[in-house]
Amino acid sequence: MRISGTTAAEIAGSVRDQVAAGELAPRAVLPSVRALAAELGVNRNTVALAYRRLVEAGVAETRGRGGTVIAAVPQLAREGADVGGDLIDLAGGNPDPDLLPDLLAASRRGHYRPPLYGTPAVDAGLSDWASADFAEDIEQPFRTLVAHGAVDATERLLNAHLARGDTVAIEDPCFLASIGTLRLNGYRSAPVPVDGAGMRPDALRAALEDGARAVVCTPRAHNPTGASLTEERAAELRAILTDHPQVLVIEDDHFSAVSARPYHRITPPTTARWALVRSLSKFLGPDLRLALVAADAETTVRLEARLSAGTTWVSRLLQHIARELLLDPGVQELHERAREAYAHRSGLLVERLHAHGIEVPDRPDGLNVWVELDVDGRSAVEALARRGWAVRSGHLFVRDPSTHPGAIRITSSTVTASQAEAFATELAAVLTELRAANR
Repeated sequence: MRISGTTAAEIAGSVRDQVAAGELAPRAVLPSVRALAAELGVNRNTVALAYRRLVEAGVAETRGRGGTVIAAVPQLAREGADVGGDLIDLAGGNPDPDLLPDLLAASRRGHYRPPLYGTPAVDAGLSDWASADFAEDIEQPFRTLVAHGAVDATERLLNAHLARGDTVAIEDPCFLASIGTLRLNGYRSAPVPVDGAGMRPDALRAALEDGARAVVCTPRAHNPTGASLTEERAAELRAILTDHPQVLVIEDDHFSAVSARPYHRITPPTTARWALVRSLSKFLGPDLRLALVAADAETTVRLEARLSAGTTWVSRLLQHIARELLLDPGVQELHERAREAYAHRSGLLVERLHAHGIEVPDRPDGLNVWVELDVDGRSAVEALARRGWAVRSGHLFVRDPSTHPGAIRITSSTVTASQAEAFATELAAVLTELRAANR
């Protein structure tokens, strides 16, 4: 390692050149500020500034006493991982395929004309539907856009307003993709604990007072816990955000059309920059890769620039399919069945868990049930796998695994009555075994 230079720019450039040439590999430890300053004959502040620029650029990361190291591409947990073998999949986080409409059939309906460059980026019919849908919940002026799914929309919205190193308040535990988005883009996370009514107000206030510049909140069917904001909790969060009008507020209402709970808005009128994102993946299909976005005028302009009709617009064919499905009375009836089915299945699982002495204090909404255990969550996941069941360990959904050491997430979207009883029986047996082993 031969780092050279006498200015912060030159030192940072030297490190970047060696990274680009493969001479500095990911996780390589850079010299301490003191050592490199002495070697180069420069002030320590010069080296410190160079390292700070490397961190801001995503080339390096700081590890406290572990020093400054070359950054590696984060290894991120993802939804829908292959459980392998003959395990019963209660881990995937997926909707029930039988409750999703036929995309190919919808593609053949209506009038579709292949667009050329310069065609408006958003299908007019889809925009009209989205505007009417959002207008039921948003009182302030807004515009609508279409993004490549909720994760894409959230990432673009954060990038439109924030810089690397900025802090984002997120739920704890949190949606896997949100954790990945923050890590990949170099944002700091301020975890805000979630209870049965949603984000805890005291923790959100603390995160904002500590300098969080954005908030990402799931108003209902929170993944992984299934929590939904109550009207009272939403009002508390709005009151807190009223004192921080400069903070970007993103609401990820991913389960909107099939949620069993009402939407309660946390964005106050005083918030200057905000967005409400509604994915279509959970009720029209993950492969559709679409999300509808309502936002303030400035945020819309910034997001629109990142979804230019000349380069990265969302496929008008996909928008055509979405429009045809959303306007189809048969699909609307399917959504009603899905809403009832998902609520019934999660309720069924919670009921059987309770019958076996495993408490889930709040009735969840959505595709998943979150269970806090008094044993190690990873050990429980491994023991369940040996018995033929796949679930996810709670440590994947939190920044600090010590905050939820015994949690597991169970996907209930396709669970049957017999499976719910069998799983609850097996989990109770696993808990008995692990408790005995820990004595």
